[in-house]
Amino acid sequence: MKHDDATGDGAMTIDLTADLSVGEVARRSGLAVSALHFYESRGLLASVRNAGNQRRYPRSVLRRVAVIKVAQRMGVPLAAIAEALQALPAGRTPTVADWRRLSQRWREDLDERIRTLTALRDQLDGCIGCGCLSLKVCPLRNAQDALAQQGPGPHF
Repeated sequence: MKHDDATGDGAMTIDLTADLSVGEVARRSGLAVSALHFYESRGLLASVRNAGNQRRYPRSVLRRVAVIKVAQRMGVPLAAIAEALQALPAGRTPTVADWRRLSQRWREDLDERIRTLTALRDQLDGCIGCGCLSLKVCPLRNAQDALAQQGPGPHF
């Protein structure tokens, strides 16, 4: 399927079924080619090789890259992103419904991180105020003195 450009003169056409080179995906997604190769090595993206042994990506990879970038901004680990993307059907662009399913999987973890960071922020104000920096009793470094159960010496 070919699509004429916006001018309507037909001088330039875009083949919407053609696969994209790694350079095209990099340019359109704003990622470095090395990042795309890295994502592929981690199972987040898949390519095929053409007769010249060059990588080619389906156009749907652009939406996958967008999902990966949003998930990374939320702090989702790459392994969790890869696992979630494996649940998507191959060969098609992720839909709004697909995104809802993915985001629901990450929501609980994100809410927990928000609670933890909020508590850390609130405790940090107290720690700076007291200035004790005690590794034995500091609630930031040794909550409920849990490290004492592991014996003497460094545990971090």
